[in-house]
Amino acid sequence: MSSTSSGRGQATARDRDAEGRARNARPRDGLGRPLPYGADGVARQPEGVVRTPGETVVEAQELLDAGKPFHAHEVFEDAWKSGPEAERALWRGLAQLAVGLTHAARGNVTGGARLLRRGAGAVEEWGARAGVERPYGLDPAALAAWARELADDVERDGRPVDARERAPRLRGAA
Repeated sequence: MSSTSSGRGQATARDRDAEGRARNARPRDGLGRPLPYGADGVARQPEGVVRTPGETVVEAQELLDAGKPFHAHEVFEDAWKSGPEAERALWRGLAQLAVGLTHAARGNVTGGARLLRRGAGAVEEWGARAGVERPYGLDPAALAAWARELADDVERDGRPVDARERAPRLRGAA
């Protein structure tokens, strides 16, 4: 096990996952923020899960509806890393939207707005290039509009948003 400095000249053990990679084992809250060791946190999404695109959209929407955009981002990240090359920009853009919402909910106005706009551009561009009107039931143009509106609201108001209330509808209006 490797060590790092605690900043006080003391070596501290690094958290490692089952494969030996450095991985912070601190519990997290619903927005993915680290909590103190021993605190009750929200269960993390397992990493590296291969899902169908439809399963990805359903699971991410459930997490967004529960006010857990950080966790939804991890689901999109799995799709981005395991899906076909031609779709990676779509899933990466959706992950950016979820992370943008995460930052907006945490009160990071600049980072939240920037990621929301970056994700909006990526999803919109992928939709235009792919020529698929509603891939997996998604509405890229509506998602881009949602993200840009939220980015404008976050910058104008300058305060955290409620992630559950501002969650997007990935497949359009319910």
